[in-house]
Amino acid sequence: MFLPLHDRNPIEHIRFAYVNYSLIALTCLIFLIQYLLPERTNNDLTIFFGMIPLVVRDIIPQPLPWIPDPLPLVTYAFLHGDWMHLLSNMLFLFIFGDNIEDAMGHLRYFFFYLACAVLAAGAHMLFNLDSNGPLIGASGAVAGVLGAYVILYPHARVFVLAKIVIPIPLPVPAFWFLGFWIAIQIFYAVFASEGIVAWWAHIGGMAAGALLAIVFKRRNVPLFGGQ
Repeated sequence: MFLPLHDRNPIEHIRFAYVNYSLIALTCLIFLIQYLLPERTNNDLTIFFGMIPLVVRDIIPQPLPWIPDPLPLVTYAFLHGDWMHLLSNMLFLFIFGDNIEDAMGHLRYFFFYLACAVLAAGAHMLFNLDSNGPLIGASGAVAGVLGAYVILYPHARVFVLAKIVIPIPLPVPAFWFLGFWIAIQIFYAVFASEGIVAWWAHIGGMAAGALLAIVFKRRNVPLFGGQ
């Protein structure tokens, strides 16, 4: 119903968000490798590097003994199930990630992104302790970026393609657009928890991003900014 196109929020502290764009490029490259692999090998890759709660909790052994049990808390975020899964995540990361990197600096943004991935996986695991299904996708880490954006730039304008009668690009405050997105995640986590989408990972990542943004941001970047 609402597709983000771009935001009106200039970069002020860095010349180029190379960490954000490198994360996008790496994630797309890994998906391309997945896509080119035979289906059985791709499935094995998902099992080996996806986040399986029972494996991370050391209830069942890691499929590859040389992989540390906690490693999939990070690697799962670089795997995707299909093109739409990948493109939707990368679109949000492309639009909103550069400003968060600008607000934090390159190195802190990199660790912020990974921390959001880990905490999003932890939230998913908390509600799926006995699951042996692999969690994959950057959604939790990207949700962390969105959570940070809401805290740092709620008043920035986001241009969205709104399909009411015909698709129309509309500028709306980030708070309203991302607030609507967050409300959808909570609704489906409560009322559609049996689906294949990891709603609690989204919520956990968003909450982690909002809190970590306060710690990771530059001192001269105010909270609740944007215009």
